[in-house]
Amino acid sequence: MSAPTLDSGTVADGHWHDTTQNRKGFFTDTSICIGCKACEVACKEWNHNPQDGNFEILGMSYDNTGELGANTWRHVAFVEQGKEQIEAARESGRKLVNLGMPSIRPRTDETAGPQPVGGGLPSSPQLDVDLLAPGALDPVDFDGVDTTPPDTADFRWLMSSDVCKHCTHAGCLDVCPTGALFRTEFDTVVVQADVCNGCGTCVAGCPFGVIERRDDGTIRPPTDRGGEEYPLDTADIPNMHTANKCTLCYDRLVEGQTPACAQTCPTTSIKFGDREDMVAQAHERVADLHAKGLTEARLYGANPNDGVGGTGSVFLLLDEPEVYGLPPDPRVATKDLPAMFATAGIAALGMIAAAGLSFLGSKRS
Repeated sequence: MSAPTLDSGTVADGHWHDTTQNRKGFFTDTSICIGCKACEVACKEWNHNPQDGNFEILGMSYDNTGELGANTWRHVAFVEQGKEQIEAARESGRKLVNLGMPSIRPRTDETAGPQPVGGGLPSSPQLDVDLLAPGALDPVDFDGVDTTPPDTADFRWLMSSDVCKHCTHAGCLDVCPTGALFRTEFDTVVVQADVCNGCGTCVAGCPFGVIERRDDGTIRPPTDRGGEEYPLDTADIPNMHTANKCTLCYDRLVEGQTPACAQTCPTTSIKFGDREDMVAQAHERVADLHAKGLTEARLYGANPNDGVGGTGSVFLLLDEPEVYGLPPDPRVATKDLPAMFATAGIAALGMIAAAGLSFLGSKRS
């Protein structure tokens, strides 16, 4: 990793040496999200984020914001799925995670209806095991437990509240030339609007496409912001022409409060707390769903060995990440810089050696 992320005051997981705070994060359980968008509204109200779009429903879904951006720091995705897509999601989940469930049997006429889970659920897996690794878990004893998958519905909504991932190795923070992005004592990544020059380098550095500039697409230095050339309706919009994204409600965290989105979620789909506790809850929840036959459940962002070192926002998904608009293998833009610099150095030394040999050969002749 490059120097900005691995500062002398941090260690590889992004935690500061001298802080008394634990790393904070979200666990978003999409299996209980109802798509009410209360988190979107709460986020906009608390952070005074401006309107995003004209409130018309997009042609692609029952949604009017579409994606995360400078004005939308929480976005609820609506994904429609038919029976074939649901079955494909469950099959891909079986291939992704080995739960020791080869005896899952098809439905019969006698068991076609809803089946209660008898005999209790199997014990939760070890929390230090990567559930995403094939064969990571030892076979579980399912004697007395009905692991028959539930009847596949003809249609379902996948709803997921997306947010900034607050990566362990944050590409936006690494590439920022002014130091406008910084890592807080809660190991979250926040933009300082008064330092940001609106260059947009961070926009290209984010592998998730989360951070954006709040403007009309042109770059303006701080001295030109708020001039007469901009419409009057932008006068009350904060932090115009700077990069904007979720702060994990940093102003609320320093007061010991819960982020606005998690505070307002009516189903507790968005959970907030110490990141370690969030990952533990995520592992328990996915194991619970697998034991009930919902093999499509999987975790996203909980793997510390991925391309961003794991994320502060962990998600439980019911299909492949691409279905939710998430990259399947996110990779921080600066991850390969050391190798690139080493290769460039070797090439430069080779060129210097070749030039030296050529010079010596010309002198001899």
